[in-house]
Amino acid sequence: MRKELIQHAAREVAAQVRAVEDSIDSTLAEVAELQSRMMRITAMAHIGPAAIHPALQELAGALSTLVAARASIVSCHGELAAARTKVPGLRTIAWGDDGDCPPAAGSVDLRVVA
Repeated sequence: MRKELIQHAAREVAAQVRAVEDSIDSTLAEVAELQSRMMRITAMAHIGPAAIHPALQELAGALSTLVAARASIVSCHGELAAARTKVPGLRTIAWGDDGDCPPAAGSVDLRVVA
């Protein structure tokens, strides 16, 4: 019972980490799109670069902060993966030959082992 609770909690953490990573990536893409739109409207309106330069600087700062946050989440993900090997119920234990895993041909019944 305890092992299942640990595995369930670990799956929830893994899903949340991936959701945060995806969210940051999506936000980075949105910021890049915003930057592109700002540049297009400036060119289309023929207003010159000075008009939006302060806003563009702020956006660049936000982008830089998001990239740093992404690096921290990626590092966190790596640390959690390393910590997993120390948690009973999450360590991988296997017995058998050291052939192809999974075998190159045929169907394989894959199961979570611990």
